Amino acid sequence: MFEPLHLRTFLAVARTLSFTRAAAELGISQPTVSQHIRRLEESAGRQLLSRDTRTVALTDNGQAMAGFARTILAAHDEAVSYFTGSAMQGRLRFGAADDLAIAQLPRVLRDFRQLHPRLNLELTVTQTATLQRRLLANQLDLVFIKEPPGQTEGLVVRRDRLVWIGLPGTQLAPDEPIPLITYATQSLSRATAVRVLADAGRSWRVTCKTRQVNGVLAAVRAGIGIAVFPASLIPTDIEALPASLELPELGDIDITLVSNPQAPRAPVQALIEAIVGGAAVARPSTS
Repeated sequence: MFEPLHLRTFLAVARTLSFTRAAAELGISQPTVSQHIRRLEESAGRQLLSRDTRTVALTDNGQAMAGFARTILAAHDEAVSYFTGSAMQGRLRFGAADDLAIAQLPRVLRDFRQLHPRLNLELTVTQTATLQRRLLANQLDLVFIKEPPGQTEGLVVRRDRLVWIGLPGTQLAPDEPIPLITYATQSLSRATAVRVLADAGRSWRVTCKTRQVNGVLAAVRAGIGIAVFPASLIPTDIEALPASLELPELGDIDITLVSNPQAPRAPVQALIEAIVGGAAVARPSTS
């Protein structure tokens, strides 16, 4: 009933919320994107997208279709792999920044392993800087990391906003140093926090240094201080601090996939498509 080609196009539009960007990502024309969406809506008998001259949004039926489309395409790809004898084998060394790994990435990787059971997936979870070094040293094939906008090396999965996070009801005395929770080693969030505070003439003191994202979140939950975090990844029991606290803006961040040019192309591309299609950067739970 639903053509896989039309479903893939729909997911690209749903992910980018833009016919133009979806066309560029898929390597097809914008009229072709529109045609695929129209035919999918005709097959479904429902409106899947609400659009005008400037914005594109998913309807309730579109949200439902996005979930069905991922399931249908995963089953389709698995069947094609099985019956064509093209199942991938070998090893794929994948690294993910620790804060990105607490969202939907585990589900995406589980589905990927089920789809490619003969491919040995090796996962490394650590900070972005370490992953970048290991990628350059040919110790990883693909990394899922955060980079400053305009300085990205790979495929931008999405752009996010960095925000200050803390416990609900957090108060900061304007004449006292900002209690800052950071990674023990250099990181993009730490460098950004220090830069914007210095530019704003605000003093700070480090109240907690940790090597892992779980340490950052534990310290925030303990009320030890505040931290910098991607807006889309904030756990539900922690909040983005309000503008009334007059903290300086932190700016945006790109969540990207960077591949090793020496790595086997097919497995890398398959995992890229799984992560991009699986929207693996959604809001995590309180765990």
